[in-house]
Amino acid sequence: MIRNIAFLHTVPFLVEPFTKLSAEHLPTASCFHMVDDGILKEVFRYGVTAPGVLRRILQQCVLATEAGAELIVFTCSSTSPAVDFIRPLCDVRIMKVDEPMAERAVQLGSRIGVITTAETTLGPSANLVKNEAARAGKTVQVDARLEADAFKARLAGNIAEHDRIIQKACAELAAQNDVVVLAQASMAHLAASLQERLNRPVLSSPPLCMEALKAIAG
Repeated sequence: MIRNIAFLHTVPFLVEPFTKLSAEHLPTASCFHMVDDGILKEVFRYGVTAPGVLRRILQQCVLATEAGAELIVFTCSSTSPAVDFIRPLCDVRIMKVDEPMAERAVQLGSRIGVITTAETTLGPSANLVKNEAARAGKTVQVDARLEADAFKARLAGNIAEHDRIIQKACAELAAQNDVVVLAQASMAHLAASLQERLNRPVLSSPPLCMEALKAIAG
């Protein structure tokens, strides 16, 4: 039974929603949050598997472990390839926030639309779905789409413009695919309204991650 869970973030605005979700879904667990927004900056500049990036992510894992974490959740989809390198070096279990989402997407359809706002997330998110499909012995078609202007709007604090861009792109993806995946947790607040409007499953990582954590934590 796991009681101490660390959430590692690369953007500060994810702390609040994950704090609320943890309180709701993991009331008996002791959850804490760590933020290093420099990781994402280095990923943009040098690439996700650059030595400096890997070293920085490993340092965060060590700090989380020393703070008592029995399980570490990475909430940044862009760091997915780096996490694969770090996992064998850590003493505790590591979960990518979007792994349960990829598993659910493969269960729901064979044509999977994936929307990202950060260029560094595009490849990792698409590959995560493909790898999950291969693990499940299923053939899927992944339609991955980058909406960089939405990312710029989010960073500038223009949430309305971010949401407008994502809603338009999701409508287009839903017309061609069985399921739409919101690759980054920063889009999660749109999932329910989009699913109702588009009549397609629209998946976001935070709630599915919490379901998985509940099962793990007992």
